[in-house]
Formats: sequence, structure tokens, C-alpha cells
Amino acid sequence: MNRRTAVGAGLAALALAVTAACGSDDNSSSSSSGGTSGSKSYKLAFIQGVAGDAFYITMQCGIEAEAKTQGATVTTQGAQKFDPTLQTPILQSVIATKPDAILIAPTDVSAMQQPIAQAKAQGIKIVLVDTTLNDPSVAVSAISSDNAAGGKAAFDAIKQLVPGGGKVLGVGVQPGISTTDARDKGFADAAKADSSFTYLGVQYSQNDPAKAASIVSAALQKDPDIVGVFASNLFSAEGAATGIRQAGKQDKVKVIGFDAGPDQIKALEDGTVQALIAQQPGTIGIDGVQQAIKALKGEATTTNIQTGFTIITKDNLDSTGKDATYKASC
Repeated sequence: MNRRTAVGAGLAALALAVTAACGSDDNSSSSSSGGTSGSKSYKLAFIQGVAGDAFYITMQCGIEAEAKTQGATVTTQGAQKFDPTLQTPILQSVIATKPDAILIAPTDVSAMQQPIAQAKAQGIKIVLVDTTLNDPSVAVSAISSDNAAGGKAAFDAIKQLVPGGGKVLGVGVQPGISTTDARDKGFADAAKADSSFTYLGVQYSQNDPAKAASIVSAALQKDPDIVGVFASNLFSAEGAATGIRQAGKQDKVKVIGFDAGPDQIKALEDGTVQALIAQQPGTIGIDGVQQAIKALKGEATTTNIQTGFTIITKDNLDSTGKDATYKASC
């Protein structure tokens, strides 16, 4: 078995192990309602973290499908950037339409606390999807991926790709986002615990692929012997791949990305990114609608739900990885 085959086999095994440990879409959404004959048609609103992101589009698809099953209607809005100053007025405009429930991905754990509390004060049921708040008790349920475990899995993937160790860098989004903070910490903790690797810290792209590319380019100039980069969201991974390509380091620097949108899948196919940690945004959306409807019916809800993820490589892209890729439209 040559080195490339050994790495592929190791990652495939890792993917199976992580998927088995974290569960699947089928398990997470098994409590789907069998129908809503004779029940009220509830009005739901979904506020994305950012518009146009394949992750949130895939979540929207799950929300819309489950809302239809439940006999509910749903509207979707999102700001053009992942920014609480842009999300707050959208939330306020949605509150004015008086929906029965709002599913929202808060863009900051602190800044969105009061605006979301105001929605609850209007009698609107709140479900947090993907991201959360410092005090999530404002919501009837909070649903997200096990992001810390996802960060650790990203480091495990780098270890499979570069068993000899070396310098590794994190490219995050911005401090204060619950999900990416957890991914960054999961990766950092795992890297620091392995003496064969040197963790160079995390730098933030502010959700801008061009900035992520600049970060990686500068890091490679300072430390040309970097062996791995973990990019903790879609745009950071896209930019990291660009920075490595511009530096001509495709064959020397391994990139592990988080999320599996069209751009990342293309980067994986091109060989610029070697593995992707795919979440289950569709399942998060389905579960979110189910929890909202339960709350509206006065039924017990689940306070916290964590969904799993899949490690996608070239080796499993046409099999187990295929169903884990995100959608560009519903």
C-alpha cells in the first residue's frame, strides 16, 4: 500500500468512525410528525446567518420541506454579511409581521441576545439553529452540530495526511460566533495536545474569502514549512485554498475545510483541499421546525439537539460523501 492509498484508507476509516459516533440525518429527524390534519396552519420565519451561503440554503430546504409536512408556512430572510448590525433590523422587521415562531441563526452570542429576547416578549416562539447565545434559555430549543468534535476531527484528518507532524494554522471567521469558536477551540486543543505538531494560532477572515487568502499567503511567507491549515467555515476554506494556490503550495500544504458547499467540493476535486467536515444543515432545519411546532402546540421540546457530521474526501465523494454535500438551491 503506497502512502497516498494509506492516507485515503485512514481518512475513510476516520469518516466512518466519526459518522458512527455522531449519528446521521435519519436518526436525528426520526421524530417527524405524521401529518397535521385538522391542526392550525402556523406561520414560521427563518432568519439565516447570511444569505447565499450553501449551508443556510440547505438548512432552508430542510425547513421548507418539514414546514410543508407540518402544514405550516415559512418565509426566509438573511443579511448579505454575517453581522449582528445587519441581522438586527431584519429580525425587527420579521417581528412586525407577527409570526408564530422564528428560527434564527444568531450572528453574535452577545449582540443578538436582546433583539431575540424582544421577539420572545411578543409571544413568538424562538428556535436557535446552528449558532446560539450566551443565554439560550430565550429559545424553546437550540440545535447545532457538535462543533468542538468537528474541530478535533479536522485535526485528526491532518494527522492522517501528515503523520510526521509540523506547523498547522487555523483560519477562523470572527470571535463571538458560537459555532466557529467551538470548531477553532476543538482544533487548537487537539493540536496543542500532540507534541509532533506546532500550533500557530488562529487568524480571522471576517467571513471574507479574499481576507482568508491574504492571511494564508502572509502565513506561508513567514512560515514556509506550514504543513496544514484548518479553515473553520465555507468562506475561510475557499480563501485558504486560494492563498495556497497563489503560493504554489498545493502539494505541500494540506487543507481541511469545514462545510461542503459547491466551492469546497470543487476545491476537493481539484486537490487544493484534502478533506471537508460536512455538517447536516438540512437535519438542523427539519429538527428546528419540529421543535417550533411542538412548542406552539404546548408539547414538550428538547432544549439542546446536536447533529453529526461527515468527513468527505476524494475517496468517498461519490459514495457516503455525496449525500453530505450542500445544496445551491432547493
